[in-house]
Amino acid sequence: MSNTNVQIFDTTLRDGEQVPGCKLNTDQKIIIAEQLDLLGVDIIEAGFPVSSPGDFSSVEAVSKIVKNATVCGLTRSVENDIKVAAQALKYAKNPRIHTGIGTSDSHIKFKFRSNRDAIIERAVAAVRYAKTHVEDVEFYAEDAGRTDNEYLARVCEAVIKAGATVLNIPDTTGYCLPHEYGAKIKYLKENVKGIEKAILSCHCHNDLGLATANSIEGAINGARQIECTINGIGERAGNTALEEVVMIMKQHPYLNLDTNIHTSMLYGLSQLVSEHMGIYAQPNKAIVGANAFAHSSGIHQDGVIKNRETYEIIDPKDVGVTESAIVLTARSGRAALAYRAKNVGYELTKLQLDVVYKDFLNYADAKKEVNDNDIHSIIESSSIFKELH
Repeated sequence: MSNTNVQIFDTTLRDGEQVPGCKLNTDQKIIIAEQLDLLGVDIIEAGFPVSSPGDFSSVEAVSKIVKNATVCGLTRSVENDIKVAAQALKYAKNPRIHTGIGTSDSHIKFKFRSNRDAIIERAVAAVRYAKTHVEDVEFYAEDAGRTDNEYLARVCEAVIKAGATVLNIPDTTGYCLPHEYGAKIKYLKENVKGIEKAILSCHCHNDLGLATANSIEGAINGARQIECTINGIGERAGNTALEEVVMIMKQHPYLNLDTNIHTSMLYGLSQLVSEHMGIYAQPNKAIVGANAFAHSSGIHQDGVIKNRETYEIIDPKDVGVTESAIVLTARSGRAALAYRAKNVGYELTKLQLDVVYKDFLNYADAKKEVNDNDIHSIIESSSIFKELH
């Protein structure tokens, strides 16, 4: 793997599916997994095999159809979890077991009623056992965001010795600030013996709206895998949005970070996931929202019509959107009206446009948005209609 390449670990089918009411059946998971594979993600986390017979079947089915990506199954640091995951992954060309345990003092004391040394012993035992089933073993230190860095480094060093190939450093509660999370990754890069044998991974949650920023800061500081979901769906406020981190790296080449993602598929896959899960991205969602490339302000519309880059830093086609949308409202100017009128067959002179524009404003004040049919009605009822025919 190139030192600039950041692997994209997609967990839409596992962490993303933990949204209440968004359960996917096996057929739906297969459809989405096939598209994720074509998208170019490096790892597909297909589910938590021990959690239910349905999840086991889904992981097994996904393992059979994925041609390029690594297929991953989640487990706890429990032997039976790991054994069941290995069985579900037996058909995968590139299987990975993702095992781990909570490492923050809160998890150790209240969740496990244990101590730091015992947690390290459990982590090492889980990785060693997983290693008897597959070569590729990822370890997650749950709640790493609130884990003391010195202890976290001890955990990481121990599981690398046990055979872990990837170290997942989750900001499980979405609590970290970007500079704090970046500093944590940097600390591990500089203080974990044997760190060159493993890939550091970012798994950030969006409780404070910082998942994307934290993941990028992690990559800047040496992480070479980002765990994310389509549309940023997931537990509570969601996960890092795949489309956001991918496009940030693409639009900022000076970061010297790249991915294997075919970005022109992003919008279509966003729509596919929304349809199957029944949850649609909010209109102002970055990259894939309905308004991401829509302009309604007259000043913005005039600028975009003259030169798209005036108000757009991304070419819509780069993410699979056909074109920018000029949305007509009462705040739209003459340039936008002329542009939309031309699209539906009316070439207006400046004088004709002045007349139609007055009628348009009266119409627009009564409606939230003026559509193509409305444009026909406005022009056909105007005094200049005969001049156009």
